[in-house]
Amino acid sequence: MTPEFNPHEILGVTHDVGPAELKRAFRRLAMRWHPDRNDHPEATERFKAIRAAYDHLAAVDDEETPEFEAPDDSPTEPARKAPDIRLNLDLTLEEAAAGCTRQVDYSRGKLCETCEGSGESGMAKTRFCGACHGSGRVRNGKRGLASCQECRGRGFFTERICPDCSGSGRKTTQVSLQIAVPPGMLAGDELRLAGQGEVGDETLADGDFYLTVVLRYHALFRLEGRDLHVEMPASALALLAGGEIELPLLGGWFCHVLTPGQAMPRLLRLEGRGYPGRGKLPPGDLIVRLMPVFPSKLNARQRKLLLQANQALMDDLTYSLPEIAQWQQAFGQWNAQN
Repeated sequence: MTPEFNPHEILGVTHDVGPAELKRAFRRLAMRWHPDRNDHPEATERFKAIRAAYDHLAAVDDEETPEFEAPDDSPTEPARKAPDIRLNLDLTLEEAAAGCTRQVDYSRGKLCETCEGSGESGMAKTRFCGACHGSGRVRNGKRGLASCQECRGRGFFTERICPDCSGSGRKTTQVSLQIAVPPGMLAGDELRLAGQGEVGDETLADGDFYLTVVLRYHALFRLEGRDLHVEMPASALALLAGGEIELPLLGGWFCHVLTPGQAMPRLLRLEGRGYPGRGKLPPGDLIVRLMPVFPSKLNARQRKLLLQANQALMDDLTYSLPEIAQWQQAFGQWNAQN
């Protein structure tokens, strides 16, 4: 190797370059300076220098790599990968509770097939150097002329910008995925699809795709942790007499037997009947607040039955309606004294 031959400088890589990054740098420069693709007068010599630099560094890398290596117990760095993609997944409470399948459409980048990610393809184009206005020289501090460092004295740049990706090396593609949402996911939970993020290259693994669950507002149910809260009207007569009542669930009803009591608001806590569990997390409870409602209108049959029930209550006031019994007793005593 001659003193002027600097393979790292020719390929534009550091001295600790890895095999994958070295190969990528070679491919990028080789595509730019290949004589079949570049009509610049220096293209042939430049391509030979690039080829020689790559062959030299590749050979050195092979010599320095031992055939067997002792295991390294030191902590390993996480694998480098392309950027992740993150989106929100909007679900109803019913969909999140029971699980569902959703189609998700999104955009992600990919390597341009035309230039294989290099950003260079097609016919070479020449543009003048803006620093020296095409002259190849600029004024120095002593009012003299010096070779332009931007274009190395050539006065122009030769570019081969890929027409399909505008030189970026990447294009955008639309992706459509069928996502299986497991039951019992809560707001803020994430679904991870490995390798479905931004597309990597020879040095970067594909990124991941993350979906963050967002739960829509529900008109009836309120979720606290995994407990489901709901308020519903209930017949005051049912609260008084007890018996079966239908209580709501996400997606249906179930029967519950009320114990007789007063016609007052009542709180029911039904263990395990709330939002479903997930993994080792148990299901929540269903918490129902019953609000008593008295009849506002009666037909003839209902009025007759209620009058019969009322008469049965009046027959045993002391037991059924003690407040009325006490008032009648007090009134009787006052009447006797007057």
